[in-house]
Amino acid sequence: MKHSVFYLVAAATLLATTAHAQGMGEDAAIARAQRDSARLPWTAADVQFMQGMIHHHAQAIEMCKMAPTHGASPSVQTLCGRIINAQGDEITLMSQWLKDRRQDVPAPTATSMKMVMNGKEMDMLMPGMLTPEQMKQLDAARGQTWDKTFLQGMIQHHRGAVSMVHDLFETQGAGQDEMVFKFASDVNVDQTTEIARMEKMLFAISIEGNGQ
Repeated sequence: MKHSVFYLVAAATLLATTAHAQGMGEDAAIARAQRDSARLPWTAADVQFMQGMIHHHAQAIEMCKMAPTHGASPSVQTLCGRIINAQGDEITLMSQWLKDRRQDVPAPTATSMKMVMNGKEMDMLMPGMLTPEQMKQLDAARGQTWDKTFLQGMIQHHRGAVSMVHDLFETQGAGQDEMVFKFASDVNVDQTTEIARMEKMLFAISIEGNGQ
């Protein structure tokens, strides 16, 4: 996640995270967010994206936390550590963005999100998120089987996040808020890069398996 440091620094200088870091109170942070939004307005689609991505990140972290107890290889454990650190920081930033705009901040849980479609409230998993059955299969695996199951699942997961970014930018008026734009762009680049890395890791496992 080579872009994460840039993202964290840039975001911290732009929005309410900076306000809090400098000792400003909650009211001042909200006022700062309001001024920023007057220049680059946020939309309902931005809010839904940030709320949904909190759940999305939470599941990725839950998956990665299995690595030490499920016999993951050192390389996969290293990948999992990076994901936990980066996405944990991003959850904090997304939560603060929502809070400063007086929007609901969902708990960072790997669950479905309530969505209203055709006037009806429905529970829906964000794109790419693993189903409860897939999570059970991952939890039941060990060793190289766990590595393979994890990589397949996280590739699916990352592709879903990339599709969420695409949908955001395809929504008229969305993605113009400075932090939302930087965050979504960072997700797109980082997770696309990681997909390629994980595909190589998965290929290496298949080659190793064929050689046995």
